[in-house]
Amino acid sequence: MDPRTRPRPRTRPRALLARSAPAVAALLLLAGCSGAGGVDGTPGSAGLRDPYFPKLGNGGYDVQHYALKLAYDPKTRRLDATAEITATATQNLSAFNLDLSGLTVRDAAVDGARAAVSRAGKELTVRPRDEIDKDAVFRTTVAYSGVPETITDPDGSEEGWLPTADGALAVGEPTGSMAWFPGNHHPSDKATYEITLTVPAGLKALSNGRLVSERTEKGRTTAVWSAPEPMASYVATVAIGTYTTGTAKVRAGTAADVPVLTAVDPSAADAETAALAARVPEILDWQAENFGPYPFSAAGAIVERPGDLGYALETQTRPLFPRTAFDTPTLVHELAHQWYGDSVTPKSWRDMWLNEGFATYAEWLYAEDFEDTPAQESFDEAFDDDSNWAFPPADPPSAENISDAPVYGRGAMVLHKLRQTVGDETFYEILRGWPAKYRYANASTDDFTAYAESVAGEDLDEVWDVWLYGNGRPTDPEG
Repeated sequence: MDPRTRPRPRTRPRALLARSAPAVAALLLLAGCSGAGGVDGTPGSAGLRDPYFPKLGNGGYDVQHYALKLAYDPKTRRLDATAEITATATQNLSAFNLDLSGLTVRDAAVDGARAAVSRAGKELTVRPRDEIDKDAVFRTTVAYSGVPETITDPDGSEEGWLPTADGALAVGEPTGSMAWFPGNHHPSDKATYEITLTVPAGLKALSNGRLVSERTEKGRTTAVWSAPEPMASYVATVAIGTYTTGTAKVRAGTAADVPVLTAVDPSAADAETAALAARVPEILDWQAENFGPYPFSAAGAIVERPGDLGYALETQTRPLFPRTAFDTPTLVHELAHQWYGDSVTPKSWRDMWLNEGFATYAEWLYAEDFEDTPAQESFDEAFDDDSNWAFPPADPPSAENISDAPVYGRGAMVLHKLRQTVGDETFYEILRGWPAKYRYANASTDDFTAYAESVAGEDLDEVWDVWLYGNGRPTDPEG
């Protein structure tokens, strides 16, 4: 995500643009609670105790795959949808939760048998007819509809489902994906996706991954997208509108061609935008040289009119940009996230600097290679910026701070000091090895510091203590 385009809240965040149905109407008794033998399992936890979003995510299961079928009418802003969620039970389950904000659940089933559901705030509790055994793979189907919410983050920015002049955008960092599909919406539970979008004919329906099929009949266009590599729900996206699209291919260190799809809203289309969009393969090639092979089977970018989106976001395989933020540094930043943040995903939101520090340092490296600006110069500028010293990058004080300046600028400073300490050869080994070791997985700050020390073959506490965890600006930037 690009911090330069995210608003800093100066007043209390605005209320949600739409609100969920009252909890008093939430209980749908669709089936009995247990089989004849009774239930020996227990409910999965309603939250994973993330340090900043303790109710986000759910315990008791691990999602393997989401199959989402979404039909959207921009005129009424109504979404009619079905989510089929394939998961593995991590305990004996009598019930389990899904994160879902707003929308009306019409029906639910587990392995084809109707299930009882209840709503409490943003928690959808599903009680299957029979207990689910630990290690069993089970399939949950939820049919739902309504006008999806736009959610205001703790930092004041908007996410969730964003209506636009000609369609809609879905953005999820950190909690917005629960506005358009039920799921386990914590970054620690990654899954593969198939997203089927049906929209009025004449509109494009875009999402993550590769386009499997697209057909138009009876005034409606249906597009099917496949994201076969694991993805955290917060980088899942939908973009509906009248886009101009372009295609290309890139190797980016891979054995086979990767299709590159760019899409630009007509109001954002100009010669400068077209020229930069055409450079996506070139930038990916440069990043693959520095970071290792591109980790996904598709790539690209989506550029929106400024009023539709307030910030750029690293949605997996196809980052989103408002036209005002579609510039070379931001494109480098969001594409770098495909390695750092999307392929290697933080275990919790406390580890956000692993996303943003690396992506910011990618900007510094690009400026060093192509703009005659040494990374040391970028470091010095960041060092002199007071906003980078509000807190340690590995320990934001609250949820509203996870996208603040220290996570980005001081996070990049950590990497520059690591580079100076271990030397370029070892640093680039770490830069490439880190996304290779944790490819498609989750990792924490402790995982990174341990990995860097194992590659360097030395204790690096002086770097971590001062630059990663230290309070306040050192008196000597060379210290």
